Amino acid sequence: MERYWLVAASFCFLLSFGHTLFALGSGTFRPARFNLLSMAAGFAFQTVFLVQRGQIVHTCPITNLFEVLVFLSWSIVLIYLLVGPAYRLSLMGAFTSPLVLALLLLALLAPIDTIAPRGAHNPWIEFHAALSIIAYGAFGLACITGVMYLVQERQLKSGKISELLLNLPPITDLGAVNGRLLLTGFLLLTIAFGAGLAAGISVTGLKSGVSFAIWTLYGTLLAMDRMRLLPPRRIAGGSVLIFIFALITLPSVSHLSAP
Repeated sequence: MERYWLVAASFCFLLSFGHTLFALGSGTFRPARFNLLSMAAGFAFQTVFLVQRGQIVHTCPITNLFEVLVFLSWSIVLIYLLVGPAYRLSLMGAFTSPLVLALLLLALLAPIDTIAPRGAHNPWIEFHAALSIIAYGAFGLACITGVMYLVQERQLKSGKISELLLNLPPITDLGAVNGRLLLTGFLLLTIAFGAGLAAGISVTGLKSGVSFAIWTLYGTLLAMDRMRLLPPRRIAGGSVLIFIFALITLPSVSHLSAP
């Protein structure tokens, strides 16, 4: 029954994306609250689902890949709603909604929803799991700003002024926001790792190895950004590629709430 909340959320994200595409195609797009309200409504439906699911599994609902995908999509929208109003009302929502929609549809359509046996309750493990996925949410939005940066740079180099280019935030602002999102995600993931160590989670095995690899990649990219060792275009591309890698390896760390 709780899955209907995810269907409603998916409809909201589809509505937001579809409205933006129609407005861009007709040349009438203007920063408006419709897309923001659609994203906020989808977020509310996701929240209701996670609350109900948590009551069913009696723990933070990140016990299998299905729940992790839903929680990740919720985290991306959470970070989106927390960024400045100038970005919430820009085309960032149009770039965010298809990614969130794809994650939700994958969760709903793939046969990956199996209730895992409940182990001993450990609040440090649950904190570690939840914060890790929220960090992934920040990285997901960094990926989106990276895509927006690369799209705008390509259009600027081509000299073609399109409706899309006119409604993107300034490219220098996108580079700055991308760096802040990378820093936010890296700090959250570092704190999550500390909570995992406090909980006594084993640092050996595939899950820990993949998690450490992702932390190292983002840390390296962030250091290069702070020390200006790479141009913003490379940083934007790196934020996209590393997040794709994180999504590909997500099944290996899907049981995040397990020791």
